[in-house]
Amino acid sequence: MPLVPLAIPKGAYRNGTDLMSAGRWRDVDLVRWHEDSLRPVGGWRQRQSVNISGVARGMLAWEGNNRDRHIAIGTHNKLHTITSNGVVSDNTPNALTTGRVDATAATAYGSGLYGQETFGTPRQDSSNILPATTWSLENWGQYLLAMSSDDGKLYEWQLSASTDAALLSNAPTSCTGFMVTEERFVVCFGAGGDPRKVQWSDQENNNLWTAAATNQAGDLNIQTNGTILKGLRTRGQSLILTTEDAHAMTFQGLPFVFGIERVGTSCGLIAANAAVSVDAGVFWMGQRSFHVYAGGAVQTLPCEVGDYVFSDMNADQRSKVSAVVNSEWNEIWWFYPSNNSTECDRYVAYDYAENVWLTGNLARTAGVDRGVFRQPMYIGTTGVLYEHETGTNYDTSTPFAETGPISIGNGDNVMQIVEMIPDEKTQGDVTAKFKTRFYPNAAETTHGPFNMSNPTSVRFQGRQVRMRVEGSSADWRVGIMRLDARAGGRR
Repeated sequence: MPLVPLAIPKGAYRNGTDLMSAGRWRDVDLVRWHEDSLRPVGGWRQRQSVNISGVARGMLAWEGNNRDRHIAIGTHNKLHTITSNGVVSDNTPNALTTGRVDATAATAYGSGLYGQETFGTPRQDSSNILPATTWSLENWGQYLLAMSSDDGKLYEWQLSASTDAALLSNAPTSCTGFMVTEERFVVCFGAGGDPRKVQWSDQENNNLWTAAATNQAGDLNIQTNGTILKGLRTRGQSLILTTEDAHAMTFQGLPFVFGIERVGTSCGLIAANAAVSVDAGVFWMGQRSFHVYAGGAVQTLPCEVGDYVFSDMNADQRSKVSAVVNSEWNEIWWFYPSNNSTECDRYVAYDYAENVWLTGNLARTAGVDRGVFRQPMYIGTTGVLYEHETGTNYDTSTPFAETGPISIGNGDNVMQIVEMIPDEKTQGDVTAKFKTRFYPNAAETTHGPFNMSNPTSVRFQGRQVRMRVEGSSADWRVGIMRLDARAGGRR
């Protein structure tokens, strides 16, 4: 009676065919691996009664000089601020240009020339997709700086709930985004409508933008084929990401102020909010892969779920991809719209400490890490603000992990499984199901669910089996399960 250990490597693997994930976890949702054990992610709850109007496309949390905490959220047509006790204010700048909830493309009937191409066939890539509106949000000391990608103007909000964010009249217009550097320069991208132009203010002065011998304001054009989408602070420099490549921006002082050099090619950013900066470097989602910059040159991250993620994504709505950091667990989460959705409804996450990938279903559009507030906070597609990593509430979802096929019988051998020896932190927190087949393309038979006991009596047979563990009412842990397997026949 050999005991077959189900020593399954940590992390999800979902590239290629079903059989290529043999002996790995393939289908997972709302779980992670930590210290080599499988466990659920923390649950969530609504933050007070906060519910904003519109779909969030940018979010920032920061603290004022008097220790009051604030949250800023931008939608396609509004800029909201929220106090720590849940009071929502509309601080939308006067005459803000209304943007788009969804990305749109001129591909409908009548948008092309009469008689162009063949009726009933897919169109060639000949029209621009106008991306969904996103926001750049940064704190300038205790004040908020904000810019909508479709409005292109820079605004400042000085913490008065009854006052709208005010235009910084000397700043460039028609921009796509901005950032604040470690040296306290405000840097605008796409300044004046030039998609490759970088323009910065004088140091410590966000109202002085005209270069002179007496200040450090200035501008440069990046040599790139792409459009600048994002800038992020990283150790000792800033990183500028375009739709094609990556450029390091380093402070040099007068007379040049900043120097810019390309540090990566073919690593363009998929969406303006799809990049984050952590101590380990800058991580971002590209067009068909994931990348990291930690100094030197950009590296492409080997991804064990990339085939699934990029084939599952609604490419027309990729401008909605949003990256958030969960520093407590050394994770970066990207929320994206699946093929069957126009809004973000799934996620892919990377644990850069454990070097594992996670996938799952969760409808969130923006978020902030813990730090200013005790828990990370993400906002849903309906405008509800949630505290995450708290409790075991998952609404209607259940955290689970299911393996790819595991061979338990070779050649003509059929194995009969009669018992399972569970490996749990608290026995009974999870249930298990098994799915068996005699041939790779044969019909699959499900057995269970089985409530764990030591040992657990199970009865099934086959040449390959999948195991699925799930649970939602406890903070469970799963290690290496073992199966009592015996050689047998199909009768």
